[in-house]
Amino acid sequence: MKSKIFLLLFYILFIFNSNLLSAEDNKTLKVGLLAPLSGPYSEIGNSLLYSLQLALEEINDKNVIIVPRDSGFKNEKRINSAISELRSSGVKVIIGPLAHDEFQQANKFNDLIFISPSNISPGFSKNIISIGISLESQLTALTEFIKKQKKTKTIIMYPENEYLEIIEKKLENLDLRNTKKFKYSPNPEILTGEIETLTNYSQRKRNLEIRKKMFEDKEDDQSKKELERLDQLYTLGGVNFDSVIILDFGNNLKSVLTSLVYTDVNQKDVLFTTINQWFDESIFYENTIKNLYYPSVNYDEFRKYNIKYFEKFKIYPNEITILAYDALGLIYFAWKKNGQISSINNFMFKSKIKGKIGMFSFKDGKVTQELDIYKTENKKFIKY
Repeated sequence: MKSKIFLLLFYILFIFNSNLLSAEDNKTLKVGLLAPLSGPYSEIGNSLLYSLQLALEEINDKNVIIVPRDSGFKNEKRINSAISELRSSGVKVIIGPLAHDEFQQANKFNDLIFISPSNISPGFSKNIISIGISLESQLTALTEFIKKQKKTKTIIMYPENEYLEIIEKKLENLDLRNTKKFKYSPNPEILTGEIETLTNYSQRKRNLEIRKKMFEDKEDDQSKKELERLDQLYTLGGVNFDSVIILDFGNNLKSVLTSLVYTDVNQKDVLFTTINQWFDESIFYENTIKNLYYPSVNYDEFRKYNIKYFEKFKIYPNEITILAYDALGLIYFAWKKNGQISSINNFMFKSKIKGKIGMFSFKDGKVTQELDIYKTENKKFIKY
């Protein structure tokens, strides 16, 4: 299988570069791809390359050429060399870099434009646009959803990791009243104890035991019925919040959800929400929360894209490659609309743009996505 993928990738690279040699600069749109085509993240880089081939087929314009270059992995010299090669080949706009910690290298080439799949904004950069599903867009969708559900006491939960500072910066402008921030350890053994404290679990268990003792020695029917009811409970008394936003994913998210269920947080009273999970089906089988809500891209388009990709390459894409697919469409639209691409201002459209991920717009140098809310129910993703 690996040999087939290698041959396919070699063919794609050959076609891209053969077109490049025959192209006339004034009639063509040369788009660079800066991605890890080698190293530990080469699977993602190659998946991005395949995604762009699909986008090229849909655009169906021989004047659009992809020029791929390998950025390697955390290799500053390799990144600088790759960008220099792209510039020398006549490229003005580049899809990449993949990670936000590579923005520093990209900023050195201020005569080029970078469209990055990263979901972290480069700030006030004059040559980088991040089109990843931003935390701002996700929080906007979640706050609107929570308000519509008339929830008034929200706990915002997030791990103490390398993204802590970024998360807390984004939360400063959160448009949601009566919130409480709760940082937790990524270590599951520590996490459970922290959530027991958050939910006042020990006291609620004591409340139940005290209540049960009040009826244990009584023989009247009403007392017996009450004792039977109490025997069905694990704790007595609610928690002091009615909604949670969990800013995490993967196994860490599942650990948080499991701990909340373990501490007997009533799922009928508390609204459980999290951030974009890219329709990860493992949530169906490992998630103990019956109704989990989160914002994400258009599911129907995401599913169609995955099917189309699989039919072409016989493997499924990395989920972020749909962003590269949209990026090429965006670049092509800007090129046709302006007749050229000379600066980042060519992408500051006044109207909204529709892509595979859904609707998005540009404002103050930032991309804002209009995300839908989905919930997991009966092993399905259901649009709210």
